[in-house]
Amino acid sequence: MPQDHGGPALAAFAALLADPTRAVFCSALLDGRAWTAGELARTAGVAPSTASEHLSRLVAGGLLAEERQGRHRYVRLATPAVATLLEDLTAFAEASHGGRPAPRNLREATRRSAEARARTCYDHLAGGLGVAVADALLARGLVTAEAGLAVTERGHAWLAAQSIELPPRAGRPGGRPVVRSCLDWTERRSHLGGALGAVLFRTALDRAWVERIGSGRALRVTPDGGRALRELLGVEL
Repeated sequence: MPQDHGGPALAAFAALLADPTRAVFCSALLDGRAWTAGELARTAGVAPSTASEHLSRLVAGGLLAEERQGRHRYVRLATPAVATLLEDLTAFAEASHGGRPAPRNLREATRRSAEARARTCYDHLAGGLGVAVADALLARGLVTAEAGLAVTERGHAWLAAQSIELPPRAGRPGGRPVVRSCLDWTERRSHLGGALGAVLFRTALDRAWVERIGSGRALRVTPDGGRALRELLGVEL
């Protein structure tokens, strides 16, 4: 009798993403926000009843978490680990197929261009902006990659000076890694995720250094943000 090395579980997980509609849902939710079933249905171009069925499978499979407010059903990616996995799979799939297919129209080309400049990768910065911030943190010795990515003493002092706090459980057993490398699928280089990446993005959003463009993942750096990035990290955009 053949041994079970996790093959059935892996096959069941792969089947969740094998459907184009479910894959579109997961890709949309990589913006880090909660969406209603109706919003996802419109994004994927399917009927609400069809969307509900697919969402139930994704929730049961552990990829999505749901919450209800009144008559509305909201879903989001279940954990940061799920977002990391989806982003890695997207990068691998596109690289193995020679890159992304050409945009179908001007609107899609414009969206892609905006996302390449600056976007969210679940809950941290990505695109050209994310890579520039990662490079600056490393160049200034705020983050080191000598023995795996870590925030240095100088980095902790810099965060404190900016009134930026890492979550208490970051880096502890059961908590989120303090900082991790995340391959950027447009830049083909790494930006920074983990608790540090999340808190930097939240700070940039709360302090109006960046703002969302529409309902997608693209971000725009504001004039105040441009000045802050230049003064604090030497990032020129």
